[in-house]
Amino acid sequence: MSSPATTRRAAIPPLAIIGALFFIFGFITWLNGTLIPFLKLACELSYSQALLVTFAFYIAYVFLALPSSLILQRTGFKNGMALGLVVMALGALVFVPAARARSFELFLAGLFVQGAGLSLLQTASNPYASILGPLDSAARRISLMGICNKVAGALSPFIIGAVVLRGASALERQLAGPLPPVQRAALLQQLADRVIQPYLIMAAALLLLAALVRLSGLPELALHQADDHNEAATAPAASLRQFPHLWLGVLAIFCCVGVEVIAGDTISQYGRAQGISLDVAKNLTSATLVAMLVGYLVGLVTIPRYLSQAAALRLCALVGIGFTVGILLTHGYPSVLLVALLGLANSLLWPAIFPLSIRGLGSFTEQGSALLIMGIGGGAVLPYLYGRLSEVVGLQQGYALLIPCYLYLLFFALKGHALPIRRAVRYAVPVS
Repeated sequence: MSSPATTRRAAIPPLAIIGALFFIFGFITWLNGTLIPFLKLACELSYSQALLVTFAFYIAYVFLALPSSLILQRTGFKNGMALGLVVMALGALVFVPAARARSFELFLAGLFVQGAGLSLLQTASNPYASILGPLDSAARRISLMGICNKVAGALSPFIIGAVVLRGASALERQLAGPLPPVQRAALLQQLADRVIQPYLIMAAALLLLAALVRLSGLPELALHQADDHNEAATAPAASLRQFPHLWLGVLAIFCCVGVEVIAGDTISQYGRAQGISLDVAKNLTSATLVAMLVGYLVGLVTIPRYLSQAAALRLCALVGIGFTVGILLTHGYPSVLLVALLGLANSLLWPAIFPLSIRGLGSFTEQGSALLIMGIGGGAVLPYLYGRLSEVVGLQQGYALLIPCYLYLLFFALKGHALPIRRAVRYAVPVS
């Protein structure tokens, strides 16, 4: 039998590969915060239309999560991850004709394809990180993956924003003035074309990473190995309906991703509304992600030694409620700062919800994980609802949408995750 130290050492190389994947798709995911003001300007959109960027990207998870689990059954984890990276590269390539035609619909199609590739990667990587070690410390490992994700996310707005939104404030003022139609169209086309080179580089990097993953020594991992960590392993369940905490966890992931995306992808536009120039506001998403990074570092130190996963979730939900109330009651830089600090409140939501939700699933872990990935659709629905609400009540008051989300997460932390597993009821057939 392997010693715990040997087991931990054996888990390091797979986790390093998973960490690299989290870095790559963190970089791509958090580009949406830059793409929203970019496409709003380049395609002349309303704010709610621009938020279809997040809708197209995250709605892919709803459609692709369950098929992704079936794909992984056929390909295995390593080949499935490589396939996901190839799909993401194809999505990046769609940006080339989208920019040439300045077609918002094509941009959305490219984002949907990228989301589809990420769905496949997420379906494999999150349970992988959960299972490579004791389940009660899974939040710590997922926090480590989150650090890779959020470091990349904090860098991406600076790197891509410096290219596609260079001199954005001056260009915005120029477009707001009287311009001949031909000159206006030429300026907008020049702006749209800025996205081509970064996305061609991104596609090449994703294809290279796919080849490296395919050739790597990443071991295969059957999700039923999680049985060793689950109390349900000795009492198999008959269906997913017997796990109420899983279904509540799906809704918790829906709320978690929704509030995370709202905080990260709306802060730039909110900063503009609070008097901050676009040249500064385009980088505000990075401030939210830096706050999340701090939260992940706290999670690495405290979970599970000082805080249980449920306690961390309770604390984050309460902090989120407090910060949201502060956003609604303050103005200017303090209010924008509190939006950025929501990253701190959101940091340990996913790392706690995922392992709490797959508790006791046993042989159903794979299907349960796919359902939880479907919950990422909250990143499509809730930001779009925020956009529509903000057009009625204003950008600031629209953040009130976050309060019921954090209240539900508090319920899941207090009670929802601990609901007992329902055992199958077997009825005896009477003998006449």
